[in-house]
Amino acid sequence: MNIITDKTRTIIEEEEKYTSFTTRVPYYPLVVSKAKGVKVIDIEGNEFIDFLSSAAVINTGHNHPAIVEAIKKQLDSFIHYTPAYMYHKPHTELTKKLIEITPGDFEKRVAFSLSGGGSVDGAIKAARKYTKRHRIISFFKAYHGASIGALSVSGYSTAMREGMGPLLEDVTFIPYPDSYRPQFNEELIKNSDACLDYLQNLFDTVLPANEVAAVILEPMQGDAGILLPPQEFYDRLLKMCREHNILIIADEVQTGFGRTGKMFACEHYNLEPDLIVLGKAIASGMPLSAIVGRKEILEAWSAPAHFINTAGNPISCVAALETIKVIEEEKLAENAEKQGELIKDFFNKIKRKYDCIGDVRGTGLLIGVDIIKDPISKERDQVKTAKICWRCWENGLILAFFASNVLRIAPPLVINEEDVMKALHIIENAISDVQNGLIPDSVLEEIKGW
Repeated sequence: MNIITDKTRTIIEEEEKYTSFTTRVPYYPLVVSKAKGVKVIDIEGNEFIDFLSSAAVINTGHNHPAIVEAIKKQLDSFIHYTPAYMYHKPHTELTKKLIEITPGDFEKRVAFSLSGGGSVDGAIKAARKYTKRHRIISFFKAYHGASIGALSVSGYSTAMREGMGPLLEDVTFIPYPDSYRPQFNEELIKNSDACLDYLQNLFDTVLPANEVAAVILEPMQGDAGILLPPQEFYDRLLKMCREHNILIIADEVQTGFGRTGKMFACEHYNLEPDLIVLGKAIASGMPLSAIVGRKEILEAWSAPAHFINTAGNPISCVAALETIKVIEEEKLAENAEKQGELIKDFFNKIKRKYDCIGDVRGTGLLIGVDIIKDPISKERDQVKTAKICWRCWENGLILAFFASNVLRIAPPLVINEEDVMKALHIIENAISDVQNGLIPDSVLEEIKGW
């Protein structure tokens, strides 16, 4: 069990005293001191295997030596000069690289920002400016960020939106295919077809398609609990959008940079979005995000429509260039696919033993394990989920959850089989302890989750 002293408690108490509570969703009393590879060490000296990757940010592992070296080298040159006024080589080189690796056989342009939400805002602005249309279509349970535009197109929770209005007008939400809890019927392909029948009905009745600028989507919904549509869903959606000259904006903030077993999740569906939004793992923890899209769209606006002084910072740019190099040269997407299959196989086997495991889904190292009260109702069990994560933390594993009851399994893509199996046995032991009533309800005062 982890040792927690007044040293940790004092820092947490100071945070709670001075920091706005809206900036944090607490899981455990863990104060990070060091991190390397797939391991995190807190200020008490406790060591953890990281199954969260700082929320899918650290795909290349903590403090990858090549990335650290690139950052140090740039620090010796200069820290920042705004590319809004001047030029620097890391900015230019990263722009070229992102155009090279993102899906889409067409001429592209790039615009940088500092966060995924900021780039979602930019993509919405660009789509509206280019199409001269104002309406946006998004999906129930989507999460695109907390900036005002990103929040407006997020259908994750009313708690995020309450009291924030007026948000962006003319955003319409439609259902997203869910194979485990289908909105319309039991078969995934028919369920996904019904989702688009819903959209077609809107076009036929209350939502003029010729007023819609774009559909914004996560190729695989992440914070909703890892939902993966069938190919047929994207084939038909693309056809509908092309028929009405509606742009497709793909939010790859969580799914990008090798996380799903390919560089981008769109590649699983042969989807070439008009605009793709990148963030999180793009620079291995340095603040950076980007929009990559068709030339004609990202040349339809003019400065300062998306003018951000510190976006495209040279330190972040060199970190991103080295991140992409590490992912490619170390074949991290391939490793994600291999380790992800191992993880899913493990959970599918122990499902027979623990009836609280309702579903195991995902691809690469973006995996969700749905914790339920019983297999018939499929009712979400947030209490049990929180207790499982708490026990994992006590035994040396950082594991989080989202959608209230889905274990979020997203380790760094550098993880090996030995560490995967250690982590999985910690999780199984935690599930067993929870099933046997060994974790007190008092822990729920500390672990809130997402």
